[in-house]
Amino acid sequence: MNRTDVLIIGCGIAGATAALRLARNPNRLVTIVTRARDAHESNTLYAQGGIVGRGAGDTPELLLGDILQAGAGVSSPKAARILSEEGPTLLHEVLEELAQVAFDQDANGQPLFTQEAAHSRRRILHVGDGTGRAIMNGLITALSHCPNVTIESQMTAVDLITFPHHSRNPLDNYEGITCHGAYMFDRQERTVHRCLATTTVLATGGLGRIYRNTTNPLGARGDGLAMANRAGARITNAEYVQFHPTALALPGAEGFLISEAVRGEGGVLITPEGQPFMMSYAPEWGDLAPRDVVARAIHHEMERNGYSYVLLDIASRMPADSIRERFPNIYSRCLKAGLDITREPIPVVPAAHYFCGGVLVDEWGRSSVDRLYGVGEVSCTGVHGANRLASTSLLEGLVWGNRAAEHIEQLLDQQNLVRAEFDNVPPWDESGLVADADPALIQGDMQTIQNIMWHYVGLVRSAERISRAIRELRHLWNEIETFYRTTKLDDGLIGLRNAVEVALIVAQAALHNRQSRGCHYRQDSVAVEGDRLI
Repeated sequence: MNRTDVLIIGCGIAGATAALRLARNPNRLVTIVTRARDAHESNTLYAQGGIVGRGAGDTPELLLGDILQAGAGVSSPKAARILSEEGPTLLHEVLEELAQVAFDQDANGQPLFTQEAAHSRRRILHVGDGTGRAIMNGLITALSHCPNVTIESQMTAVDLITFPHHSRNPLDNYEGITCHGAYMFDRQERTVHRCLATTTVLATGGLGRIYRNTTNPLGARGDGLAMANRAGARITNAEYVQFHPTALALPGAEGFLISEAVRGEGGVLITPEGQPFMMSYAPEWGDLAPRDVVARAIHHEMERNGYSYVLLDIASRMPADSIRERFPNIYSRCLKAGLDITREPIPVVPAAHYFCGGVLVDEWGRSSVDRLYGVGEVSCTGVHGANRLASTSLLEGLVWGNRAAEHIEQLLDQQNLVRAEFDNVPPWDESGLVADADPALIQGDMQTIQNIMWHYVGLVRSAERISRAIRELRHLWNEIETFYRTTKLDDGLIGLRNAVEVALIVAQAALHNRQSRGCHYRQDSVAVEGDRLI
């Protein structure tokens, strides 16, 4: 049984930032757990395009306006303002100074900003097309110098420990639900440990893996959202799943993200016959329209004409040497798949990319469960509304990771929080379980979930499609829950259980919301103000 002041589940930009902020107090014990073998592995690692900075002539008000416009009337103005005002300063203090991230510069040593969709200014800082990797390298290095921070890899969170639910004395007088850590499955020892914490931070990332086509890594299956839901935390805006317009559509490389920055540098979407089409869907923005508009436009072109993909042309818009310099990772990955992007267009399709909803949190990252915080993609601060503005996710993780840590530090300083109840937490009980998890069943059920979500709760939705999804998912949930309660734990089984639960959360929210808005597109709805229909 491990005890710590703060348990952080997840090690992307949000979780790592929270840990760095808390580590300033040498007496504060911080434990980070990640299911990955390598602490660098997270959604953040795969971020290509960049992170929002502040260029010449830019202001918080201009960024605020762009966030609210992209959010299609659902964003929280208060949260968006916090991000706009605090984000660029924290970027400099945490990423540039503390983590020593060297963003690209021009020949004069000035920041080299790029343009991305729905931004009114060139304000995106980047490190080639591997910004997330550079950020994670810097943050993990910085954390390695913090003696009061422990990073435990290959640890999969099973469930949050909450009172009164997990107390040996359920009749004790507890006011509301309080989180005291989590049960953790050690993937090497194949045992479950209690990790008890005075405060807990969920930083587990998104849920793209519940869809057949996604840009997300294997761990993005909604673990944190499912655990928070089972613990009784409030979930909001779950219908808003953003689909990135341009994932690579080549055998063996499916799901690899082709950064929005390619269009920001002049790339144009064309049909397989070579005809541009975005001006027909978004005359004001063209190829730099908000992601939901571009993704649906591509989907519509594919569906109407029977295309299996469309093409993104940067080869005719940018010199070959500039392409290789600006997009080295994309160039290399495509070349390995047999495509030279300096000579020919890139085949792309939309893919599930970012979850705009999540565990409802306030401006300090507090959830509705006492002592449980949420930061990054697992949370819903209200910034992204119905559609995330490009390159704001890393900034949100940075800002709310820092804010949650500030609030936790004040909480731990001001209150003499009782820890005696830790003794009432029972150990994990696997007695009587003899069957090992069957990987064929897990893989088959996961593929079923992914297909249901892609076809029925994907880019284009209707009551009939979503209702079908819910019926099939409920049946599958019953089967998986029985499987879970009669089988020894492993990481795949834990993920399957969480995936079907979050799939139901998304589908039920999508059915409840009958109005198309942002990345929630109901073909059976009536347009509302702020809607962007095709």
